[in-house]
Amino acid sequence: MSRRSLLRALGAGGAGAALAGCGVPAAYVGPEERAGRDSSATERTLHFANWPLYIDTDDDDESKRPTLDAFSRRTGISVTYTEEINDNDEFFGKISPALMNHQRTGRDLIVISDWMAARFVRLGWVQEMDRAKQPNVAEYLDPQLRAPAFDEGRRHSVPWQSGITGIAYNRGKLGREIRSTNDLWADDLRGRVTLLSGLDESFALLMQGNGVDITRWTAEDFHEICEQTEKLVRSHHIRRFTGNDYIKDLATGDVLACQAYSGDVIQLQADNPDIEFVVPEEGAELWAESLMIPNLARHKRNAERLVDHYYRPEVAAELAAWVNYVCPVPAARDVLASSKDEETAALAEDPLIFPDGAMRKRLAIARDITSEERVDFTKKWNSVVGL
Repeated sequence: MSRRSLLRALGAGGAGAALAGCGVPAAYVGPEERAGRDSSATERTLHFANWPLYIDTDDDDESKRPTLDAFSRRTGISVTYTEEINDNDEFFGKISPALMNHQRTGRDLIVISDWMAARFVRLGWVQEMDRAKQPNVAEYLDPQLRAPAFDEGRRHSVPWQSGITGIAYNRGKLGREIRSTNDLWADDLRGRVTLLSGLDESFALLMQGNGVDITRWTAEDFHEICEQTEKLVRSHHIRRFTGNDYIKDLATGDVLACQAYSGDVIQLQADNPDIEFVVPEEGAELWAESLMIPNLARHKRNAERLVDHYYRPEVAAELAAWVNYVCPVPAARDVLASSKDEETAALAEDPLIFPDGAMRKRLAIARDITSEERVDFTKKWNSVVGL
């Protein structure tokens, strides 16, 4: 299941997802009730929940995680690391009963997609981090990721990894370039195009194809892309809507072009150099999946130290070389460039890991879907997709 999984049918994540979408006042936790007794000084441990395959592992022993092991050696803090997050809504449903009832979740640090992180911030379910104790985050966090609309000043969240939602295509089989989102609708791609099925994953790129500034899109913009997409579905131009299974479709040639994530395409290119990733001329969405500390976390200070550890450029570089997503620490580029290993050094020049200035000008972080908009917009989008 994809790390960038979607909000599927309304209520797919259970009552908790609907509750978060509606922002039910009873679920809100005020600032004075978020902090618990921090046992970090006496308990040199923490519990870190993450997605599968989202951290570096040792080539000879997959149970070893070099960057995490380095943190434990340096600080004396042991980390219980669990790969338990397979879907944003599923994980929300797992921990929301504790959070809304002012109870510990048993986790000190979690990684969730920013559109879901926005709900946690609105509901007051995560704690503000002490940046005075996170000098690496303060110095090295990518300026383009510092100020998402949902979390002013990134006080409650720190990007774990970032990425781009753009277009992937098989240039060898298509026989031409794709430069614009609107190029997907050319006649020679009829029935050979897929889009992402998740509302939060798909809408921004489609709006950008219409020239919309996604940092301030409107309901009118949303309904316009729904109408356009419905027509493309009826004409059978869009083959289907996918999660991460677009990877298989593109690899086999069943699909020639699709909405895609930058990190996935780097892996595909290793097997098929004809696969290309495009940040369209009109722009693409820059997103992040972020570290957050849940309310009442037992080891908040230890968690803050781990977050800051991953913002050391040499640590960020080691992680980036393994996961191949957009690195939220631009200073890691110089670390990789200085590597004696040619393949590792080459990663420093990959714009899908370290976007260059020209690409950055075409990247934007989409305004979040508000709690008031979410229910109706999800129903509408799901009716288009067929969920």
